[in-house]
Amino acid sequence: MPFVIRRPEGEVGAVWPAIAVGTFVAFGGVLYGYDTGTISDILAMDYWLKLFATHTDASGAPVITANQSSEIVSLLSVGTFFGALCASPTGDLLGRKLGLMAWLLVFCVGVVLQTAATAIPLFVAGRCIAGFGVGGISALVPLYQSETAPKWIRGTIVGAYQLAITIGLLLASIVGNATKNRQDTGSYRIPIAVQFAWAIILFSGLVILPETPRFYIKKGKYEQAAHSLSRLRRLPIDHPSVVSELAEVTANHEYEMSLGKASYVDCFRGNLGKRLATGCGLQALQQLTGVNFIFYYGTPFFKSSGIGNPFTISLITSCINVASTFPGLYLVEKWGRRKLLLFGAIGMATCQLIVAGVGLLPTENQSAQKALVSFVCIYIFFFASTWGPCAWVVTGEIFPLKVRAKSLSMTTASNWLLNWAIAYSTPYMVDAIHTNVFWIWAGFCVLCCFFVYFMIYETKGLSLEQVDELYGKVSQAWKSEGFVPTVSFQDVQDVTGGASRNQSLADIENTAMRKKSVTHQESIMAEKV
Repeated sequence: MPFVIRRPEGEVGAVWPAIAVGTFVAFGGVLYGYDTGTISDILAMDYWLKLFATHTDASGAPVITANQSSEIVSLLSVGTFFGALCASPTGDLLGRKLGLMAWLLVFCVGVVLQTAATAIPLFVAGRCIAGFGVGGISALVPLYQSETAPKWIRGTIVGAYQLAITIGLLLASIVGNATKNRQDTGSYRIPIAVQFAWAIILFSGLVILPETPRFYIKKGKYEQAAHSLSRLRRLPIDHPSVVSELAEVTANHEYEMSLGKASYVDCFRGNLGKRLATGCGLQALQQLTGVNFIFYYGTPFFKSSGIGNPFTISLITSCINVASTFPGLYLVEKWGRRKLLLFGAIGMATCQLIVAGVGLLPTENQSAQKALVSFVCIYIFFFASTWGPCAWVVTGEIFPLKVRAKSLSMTTASNWLLNWAIAYSTPYMVDAIHTNVFWIWAGFCVLCCFFVYFMIYETKGLSLEQVDELYGKVSQAWKSEGFVPTVSFQDVQDVTGGASRNQSLADIENTAMRKKSVTHQESIMAEKV
């Protein structure tokens, strides 16, 4: 993406190693996307239904109940929720690299159980364990990327993780479409077992990849950190650029330590509580827009709507999901966070309302079927180019260092919790109101519009410290686009002396300005004397 990747002047050393490392580790997103995407096709496979179904419909065809469907799909999210919560201590204890390798082994255990299953209980157990592994991987991959990437390209590299998730969903549709007509266990075992290939590729690469310099700094292993950074930048260990960057990482870590520890209770207080509500609300609404309905239950939904080849339609939506992510990575910096999220919310709401209205028509209506597919595809475009990547960008920017890890863990947990709730409840909602479930998603998309306007601050172009200043000075989100930072981080350090920030940033700015004014006056007096 040449419009994103522009090496700034003054950067020395090779850039491609860090880009290659970060992009390769993003492959973990393929596991997440594939594992969540493959279940939609499996639930609609004839042979899988014959083998696993315990009920039949009026015509005698095998079917699974809404309770069984929700259990099979949603328990992956249960495992993922707890895996994500356990990822942080794993990464701090074993390291980012070894932590990822350990979670890959957990994931493979779940895949083994799913592949061996011939009944629902073992299949569900395998999905839960695989989800536990995916949860750990999903938390550690962006962490590894951010700690190895050059700062000027970090956002693009971390964004590649979201792209990898969409690629995983696409691969799941391709494999499922290729095996759907098999009348043996290969129909579902092949799509499931393919996941071993993704895990082996990532595990093998991690064997030769370096641990992150920041992890070594965290453990006080400065020599190993220097060797890791030297390897990533392809520069001698004593090169000024390596020494300078390592010093910056060390100083940043020491500053974090100087802030002291913060409890979870502190995350809910005052200004921090407002930011936490913003992050949790944003992640929850990302799930409530209805996107996972398409990728979890899309194939059965299209099939029940009278569409002749639902597997092909599911494949098309996955292709659109991948392609639409690219403009999102560009627009998040071109337009900014508020405009992009608002654009996406309006577009998604419009599409969902149209799909819900079309759902009132008879399933035999060919025009209605074409309209339904068309607007589902347009909806996927709006989601993948806006709320898909941008929700993760915003939640990664709005928290100060002191509570960032804790707050991010809670916002991510909100995402997985709603992911589970939707996966579990959707079959019941569909049974109750059929295709008109899209009225519910449309309602939440409308709510997204109001949420963005009243809660999302524009953080485009601001450093993380300037975001602190933004929240300290601007009380209404809709006034944030005109914000211009006036406090430098150096001013904060000079005033506070490296101590904890007990003052507001407005107070610190006034103190800094007075200090500068006094210094200026003293300089003038000295010149006169």
